[in-house]
Amino acid sequence: MTKIRIVLFILFALQSYSQNEITIEAKLLENGKKIAVFEEITIKNTSTKSLTEITLNDWNHAFSSKSSALAKKFSDEFNRSYHLSSNKERGGTNIIEITDANKKSLSYFRKPNQIDIVIIPLEKPLVTGEFTTIKISYEITLPNSKFTKFGYSENKLYLRNCFLTLSRFHSEHQSEENSDDLTTEFTSYNIKFQHDNFFINSDLEVEKTSDTTSKLTGSSRTNFAIVLEKKNSYETIKNKGITIISNLKSVDLTTYQRNQIIEKISNYVTENLGKSEQNKIMVSQEDYDREAFYGLNELPSFISPFNDDFVFELKFLKTYLNNYLMANLKINFRKDHWILEGIQHYYLKKYIDEMYPETKAFGKLARFKILKKYKIISMNFTEQFIYNYLLMARKNIDQPVGTDKNTQIKFNERIAGKFKSGLSLHYLNAYLGENYVEKSIKQYIELNKFKYTDNQNFKSILENNSKQDLNWFFKELIYSRNKIDYKIIHAKKVNDSIEVVIKNVGDAKVPISISGYHKNNLVRKNWIENHSDIFKFSIKNDSITKLILNDTYEIPELNNNNNSYKLNNRFLGNRKIRFTFFKDIENPKYNQVFFVPTTEFNLYDGLLLGMNFNNKSVIDRPFNYDISPNFSSKTGTLAGGAGFSFNDINRNSTHFNTRYAVSGTRLHYAPDAFYTKITPSVNFRFRHPNFRKNQGEGLLIRQVYVNREKSNFVSTKNSENYSVFNVRYGYANSELIEQFSYGTDLQISNRFGKISGQMQYRKLFENNRFINLRAFAGFFTHNDTSNDFFSFGIDRPSDYLFDYALIGRSESTGLFSRQFVNAEGAFKSKFATRFANQYILSANASFTIWDWIEMYGDVGTFKNEGYKPQYIYDSGLRLNLVQDYFELYLPVYSSNGFELNDKNYGERIRFIITLSPKTLTSLFTRRWF
Repeated sequence: MTKIRIVLFILFALQSYSQNEITIEAKLLENGKKIAVFEEITIKNTSTKSLTEITLNDWNHAFSSKSSALAKKFSDEFNRSYHLSSNKERGGTNIIEITDANKKSLSYFRKPNQIDIVIIPLEKPLVTGEFTTIKISYEITLPNSKFTKFGYSENKLYLRNCFLTLSRFHSEHQSEENSDDLTTEFTSYNIKFQHDNFFINSDLEVEKTSDTTSKLTGSSRTNFAIVLEKKNSYETIKNKGITIISNLKSVDLTTYQRNQIIEKISNYVTENLGKSEQNKIMVSQEDYDREAFYGLNELPSFISPFNDDFVFELKFLKTYLNNYLMANLKINFRKDHWILEGIQHYYLKKYIDEMYPETKAFGKLARFKILKKYKIISMNFTEQFIYNYLLMARKNIDQPVGTDKNTQIKFNERIAGKFKSGLSLHYLNAYLGENYVEKSIKQYIELNKFKYTDNQNFKSILENNSKQDLNWFFKELIYSRNKIDYKIIHAKKVNDSIEVVIKNVGDAKVPISISGYHKNNLVRKNWIENHSDIFKFSIKNDSITKLILNDTYEIPELNNNNNSYKLNNRFLGNRKIRFTFFKDIENPKYNQVFFVPTTEFNLYDGLLLGMNFNNKSVIDRPFNYDISPNFSSKTGTLAGGAGFSFNDINRNSTHFNTRYAVSGTRLHYAPDAFYTKITPSVNFRFRHPNFRKNQGEGLLIRQVYVNREKSNFVSTKNSENYSVFNVRYGYANSELIEQFSYGTDLQISNRFGKISGQMQYRKLFENNRFINLRAFAGFFTHNDTSNDFFSFGIDRPSDYLFDYALIGRSESTGLFSRQFVNAEGAFKSKFATRFANQYILSANASFTIWDWIEMYGDVGTFKNEGYKPQYIYDSGLRLNLVQDYFELYLPVYSSNGFELNDKNYGERIRFIITLSPKTLTSLFTRRWF
């Protein structure tokens, strides 16, 4: 060991000696919004190939355009703040001059699709071992910190890699995409920073040379952070060879209490992961805010179920682990991010399990007797790790944790993937035993002190320590999204043993744990290798009454509901029925039935008061039912609906979901008449292989059966009972900047046949103005009806399939007759003729005038049997308060004439309103999913 240490020390010394060096002179301008920089880069080619160009990361310039890779990511996540910002808020880098050591000007360029990468061609190749020097004069305009937490705010500058840094030699150029994963060469930094009246803190070494100037140094660095503040908010804690500077917020904790927690955590990390090569680590509130501890502080502080010290401890632990690993791992954080995230969440779980084994997911709330039966309240704190992964896996939008970070959708990147990475390492450690995983992690971090490493190095260390081939772990858990799901299909006692038959319901072949229980006491636990779809084995019978697969959820299994098997009293099955108020997380021990009081409203039923019974937990399930009996306050009758559906999931196909469903509804469509609708359907859903692309296709096939009671208020002649076969196809590509969709609709009945199609396009321009374009065409193939009930609607569809949430669907006058539906003709003005029974063509457009005020215009033609085609148009103002959810339309001029002259103009105003909570929540979830 001594010889090895000497060799490693020599290698490290040589590496340090041969580092690249960057010297920077920086001066704040305009109160910190700009920085003037002179930078000298001394480069040594430490690679095995000659360099023909030098590549620099220019993080700051990623903010200079609304078409950069960073802007595209914001658009994908429907983040409007960046695209609604001004040029001054976004920032950029102005390169004044680049020269060599002899002051000879050098050319440079940026690729159109990578504006934050600066490429400097060399006059002659830089061979291995040779040096060159480049000098750059430039000016930085910092972005507003509201975009990424980095940049300037009113009294603060948070600078992370904001200067030009040396990109890793011969590697793929990686643009900034708000994921902290730029790759840089090992570099020594010497920075002279003139910062005026700002206080300065950094994870570099800081030496204040005057009141307004500081010198910052660091060796063998791949990243660093500098914080400048008008009022210093950081505390410095020195503990056993490491200095920690932090401004992480806490509630009602003294400085002494915070310091005690910080020392406790730094000691724990050093003990488990080794001494940090970087002897100074920064833990900032901004770092935590970027990736908060999901599940810890979703509730406001004044009703937090956790003690202040516990919240601060976990916040600090998560952020410190991340920054410790960022400092000590020399990996490609875009490609091998799962290693950092896996280690971080492995030790998060280990720390909580060891220090706070009795803490529940919702803390003090678990003390209330009325809440104890809720799984989400009473489960152990770290049990939520598996559910954070399952939240995405059950939606079939989880991604392999080993895929590049910039290809992951936001929830996977920030939450689900991290938890799965940590769980996977816990799973591997439990299977291998002997703490092989923890030993390997420590060795891997030690190896990172001397060179860049990757997943293959990590795999080699794990296999060398465990003496096992671990291809299955990397193939099934890291680099694929194969389904892990095992089920006990049979077990019986044979003499002093129990013979068990297990079926692999999924497509991943990994070891599975099986535990034998006598009542609620663990008797034994075994690990079983899986090499086939169905396999048998025997375990010793020690008074075992129940068998459970994966009983501690250490395996990230997609379905835990089929893991239990009772050896006795199987009449009622493996799980009891439990009725639970409102909702809960999935509990594998029970068949859960949730009941929720409901209140709905429509004009004819009035308030619909009732109870909803369903099995929809927080985590999606393949089979769902939803039954809602309601009492109509206006009619004194029963109404409501029911639905049953099954989702057939295809995990490794662009055809990712097939949904089989049957639903029924019984409500009033007029003051004195019910409608009953029964719809069996099958829905095929398709998506792009790249999950970040918000592209999807769907094919819906359904049969709609409708029975309408006769009414004294609404004519039902020839439209009481009918059945329509309906096929719909739709495509959508949706992001903040550009949205495009089209679809077709075929309807066939014994009385009519019709086909229609529509296209819609929305564009957000760089001046923050929208344009909306829509075109619709509909034709009857045959029409034997005697009224307009099944005709195309010019200004509002009659909705004979009862698809739209109309408050007063049969109203022809009054407020609710003015509810607008953006379908079929989609005209906003009401014309003398409101329906078309042969064909209709329409085009609708609107564009922004100012903020949420738009101008709209519609034009089209339609034909009714026995009449000539008619041409119509309308125009007016659209108040786009919440697009598609709450809008007002004010007609101005149309084929009717100047509509503002109408003395009853108020009756011409149309509106869109959405009351469904599920629909409204999609405004927020689309940012994550």
